[in-house]
Formats: sequence, structure tokens, C-alpha cells
Amino acid sequence: MSQLPMYQRIGKAAYKADLNNTIALCKLLGNPQKELKCIHIAGTNGKGSVAHILSSILQTAGLKVGLYTSPHYRDFRERVRINGQMIPEDNVVDFVEKYQAGFETMKPSFFEMTAGLAFYHFADESVDVAILEVGMGGRLDSTNVVTPLISVITNIGYDHMEFLGDTLEKIAMEKAGIIKPGIPVVVGESNPETDNVFEQMATENGSDLYFAKQRDVASDLLADYQKKNISTALETIEALNSRDYNISSNQIQKGLKNVTRNTQFMGRWQQLSESPLTICDAGHNVDGMREVVAQLEKTLHKNLHFVFGTVNDKNIESVLELLPKNATYYFCSADIPRALHVNQLSTQAAGFGLHGNTYSSVSAALESAQKNAASDDLVFVGGSSFVVAEVV
Repeated sequence: MSQLPMYQRIGKAAYKADLNNTIALCKLLGNPQKELKCIHIAGTNGKGSVAHILSSILQTAGLKVGLYTSPHYRDFRERVRINGQMIPEDNVVDFVEKYQAGFETMKPSFFEMTAGLAFYHFADESVDVAILEVGMGGRLDSTNVVTPLISVITNIGYDHMEFLGDTLEKIAMEKAGIIKPGIPVVVGESNPETDNVFEQMATENGSDLYFAKQRDVASDLLADYQKKNISTALETIEALNSRDYNISSNQIQKGLKNVTRNTQFMGRWQQLSESPLTICDAGHNVDGMREVVAQLEKTLHKNLHFVFGTVNDKNIESVLELLPKNATYYFCSADIPRALHVNQLSTQAAGFGLHGNTYSSVSAALESAQKNAASDDLVFVGGSSFVVAEVV
């Protein structure tokens, strides 16, 4: 991990503007991606949630399901799972040893190598379905070398604009790059600024296009924003069933009620402790944080203690202006090179009327917040996946 360019750690320098390396890497591995029946998921927010929901439903239906997601929280192996179980350590070691000479010549990025590992592991284990979450964008993402059963685009919002474009339409074009000839497309959220992009791409590719119908169904995922992701997943299951999969309504209901248990899903409106009520959520861009703030307002509490950190290569002003001003803030930096320095964060936040102390680590900030909170207060941890990774 330390020798590979990794977007999560170093940011823009790890980005590659074509798929040549991924194609060469897959060839080295014997093109395992060609053996997979995939569901390919892009979008600004909700990709991981939709992927886990789908995995839970398909597992409940008795299928062997590969799940490739990012980033990881505690353990690299979280990115590659089969029926909720992380890839064994020995498999990762064997994979690297077997192809080390080729990797050293090719110099793949961290994400390219990890996508290759997922393809290889899923093919080797003969999964029935592989659910693949796009890392960023779609058109140039390392996962975009598969021909899926269904392409899914959850929604379009502003994130990674230095790579994907500065308008929703440009961002939608990049996400729509996962649409393949004749393969059905499910879009989670309709938006007048982007619908025409998907309609045009689907028409050009001769692909059936489905916009998810909003449904209200019981699930073990607690946040209200998960209703959109559940609707997207259910539309995808309908599209699968039209391709000769027979997922029953009973299996769907059971899968929805056991997402966390079936897939080890974490980091999204996850309760860490009860008194004081402590919750974390990895939502970090404008749309994600808007959903988090709305959920905070619906959660019963007296005072709000907000443990907050972010990365140094995002325009955070639009996020800061959304945050509640009546909270006490505990500013911190995650233990990664990309973290925004806590003093800089505190200064920027003060400009938006957000005040609190700075802490040397996420754990120190959380400890202080929980110590200061009364039993009827709410402690929230968020701002970045990397902050959440240190508390889950």
C-alpha cells in the first residue's frame, strides 16, 4: 500500500486519465473481469449503500455475491467481500506474490491493483454476481472494464470537480460513461439538469433506461436518506428479475431488514454508543452533508457536540455553511497526509460562525465530546470517511 499511488492518501497525483493500465493489468491476470456477471454502480452519493443493500438482498436469495466497495475503514480487506466475508489475508498475499514482477513493471495505482484483486478473487471463487462500486466518476474508473448485467447511477452532485467537471451536466457525462451497449441502466434520482444526459447516452447505446420509483420500505438502515438508496436498489432488482432472476418479495424484505448483518455495512448513520447518543456518518460532500444535517435535526437531543475533520483538497466552504451554528465543535485531523490541518480548519470554520476547540487526534476529540456531553445530548462524528474510519 505504501508504494502505490493512492488517491485517498495523496489526492490528485494518483489520478490517471485513461484505462490503459487497467486493461494491461487485467490481461496480466488473465482477464478475470470477463468471467463475471456484474452490477456496476456509479453516482455522487449512495453508491456504497446501494451496493450493500443489493448484496444483502441477493445473498438472502441464496446467491454467492462478490462486493467491491471503497474506501475501507479499519481493514483494507473490507473492499473485497463475498457474502459479507472479507477476502482472506492469505489470498491478498498470494495475489501480490504471484503477480509482483508484473506489478513492478506496470506500476499500477492502488485502486487499479485493488480492482484487479477483486476481479481475480470473484472469478476464482465463482461468485454468482459481483457488485462493483465505481471509485470516482465512471468513464475512466478502473472498474469500467466490465460488461455488466445492469449499470446503476445513483445520483449526480458536486464532488471531485477538478476531475469530473464543474457543472452537473459534465459530471453526469462522466458517470454515464459506465453505460454499455444494450445493457439496462437504472438511475436513482431524476434531475432536470442531468436526465437528458442519461436519456441521450441510453438511446445511443440502445439501452433500456429506468428511473427509480420512490418506495417506503422497512430496513435496518436508520437514516431517512437511505430511502432513496433502497428505492434505487429495488429498481435494480426489478431490472434483474426482467433478466431471468427470480428474487421474491419475501427475499427482498428479509434482505432489507438485515443489510448490516449480511454485509458488515458501517459508517453510515452508525450508532457508536447510547449515553450520550453518539453517531457517525461518512457523508462529506455538499449533498451528503445536507442529508446528515437534516437527519441531525430529526434526532432528539438537547445539545449537539460535533467532532469534525476533513481533507485538504476540497472546497469546504459550501459544506461549512451548511453546518449547524448552535453546536459545539471539536476540530480534528484524520491520520492521513490529505487531512486538512486542524488549525486551518478551525480558522475557516470560525468564518462561518462555527466555534470549538482543536484536538491532536480524532480519538482525543471524540473522548472530549463524550466527556462534555450530558446524557440527553448528541455527539456526532463526521466530515470525512477518514475521520469516521478512526471511530467505527
